[in-house]
Amino acid sequence: MSKITFIGAGSTVFVKNVLGDVMSTPALQGFELALFDIDAERLQDSERLLNSIKNTLGSICSIKAYSDRKEALRGAKYVINAIQVGGYDPCTITDFEIPKKYGLRQTIADTLGIGGIFRNLRTIPVMLDFAKDMQEVCPDALFLNYTNPMAVLTNVMNTVGGINTVGLCHSVQVCVPHLFEALGMDPTGVESKIAGINHMAWLLEVKKDGVDLYPEIKRRAAEKQKEKHHDMVRFELMQRFGYYVTESSEHNAEYHPYFIKKSYPELIEKYNIPLDEYPRRCINQINGWKEMREKIFASENIEHQRSKEYASYIMEAIETDIPFKIGGNVMNTGLITNLPKEACVEVPCLVDRSGVTPTYVGDLPPQLAALNRTNINTQLLTIEAAVTGKKEHIYHAAMLDPHTAAELSMDDIVAMCDDLIEAHGSWLPEFK
Repeated sequence: MSKITFIGAGSTVFVKNVLGDVMSTPALQGFELALFDIDAERLQDSERLLNSIKNTLGSICSIKAYSDRKEALRGAKYVINAIQVGGYDPCTITDFEIPKKYGLRQTIADTLGIGGIFRNLRTIPVMLDFAKDMQEVCPDALFLNYTNPMAVLTNVMNTVGGINTVGLCHSVQVCVPHLFEALGMDPTGVESKIAGINHMAWLLEVKKDGVDLYPEIKRRAAEKQKEKHHDMVRFELMQRFGYYVTESSEHNAEYHPYFIKKSYPELIEKYNIPLDEYPRRCINQINGWKEMREKIFASENIEHQRSKEYASYIMEAIETDIPFKIGGNVMNTGLITNLPKEACVEVPCLVDRSGVTPTYVGDLPPQLAALNRTNINTQLLTIEAAVTGKKEHIYHAAMLDPHTAAELSMDDIVAMCDDLIEAHGSWLPEFK
């Protein structure tokens, strides 16, 4: 029996979407769905939920929860990863509160910036442990990574871990629908091309019946900027740099040096930037889980309709050889010609029986490649820190981060990194 292993299966709602999708897909019947999580209670919740969906759907997949990670991975054909190392308390709190003492404010802090660097540093060793297990018990498995920071972790799994990995992010799927909804435009029949890096990929082309829709998009966006709305940062970036970016305004506010500034506090109000947004979301999610759990388990016959998550469509395309197109995070093997070859890029990929095949993009417009490179610099230095264990590379990564560098002196950046290393304690490996 073929096996699909889900690591981080305590993310019950996400498990419901992804593995519920698997059980809704005829081509994926008969797989064992292997669940692993370090939280035994949440793991049990997910197992119970999936068995209920299985009964409702009449699926012939088998569901098994494992307490031993290596056994969960043994013989897997596909591995889905959705872990969060350190959780909200203590690690996310640390990522926000210590930089705040230095006057460095963040919104999400899970991708780039000082929060993203430290999330990477505590997650990379765990991911490389997965890779070590996989080399032993399922070396040919396809690793579907949903964990942030997406670009760095996908890069590390491919290059250091030696595991065939594709990173999957929702921002590509929802980019055009959300933009068109915000501007009152109809997305039906629209063709688009998106490429760049994760959370900073660009809507390079957007057409309908061969007609470029960008002039109308920009006209409507300029009108919309006259009043407060949730996407002001992205619309400003589009106006200044010419293209719309995939990830949300709250994320992009901290990827650039232009928006969150001590010397221009009025920008927070002007661009409607939600500082400390991620901790608020975490608290709401934690508080809402108990109520959601009761709602989910109120019925023994839990319904499921296939979601838009890529995972089941990727597996279906490989199993059936019916091609499917995704936006995937992969290594830059000459795909985007004006970004570094060491980088992980987000490009259109074709999936069929031969696996995930990325497509060639060529040069990005120079200003977009330049913006991507500012983020890639920090990503690559973070990987260098994790792989060499040298503390100096943590400092380098932070000093090269656009937002951090725009706000703090080099002395303060080093001191802040030292404080973060100390506060994280055993969540981080030793750095020399």
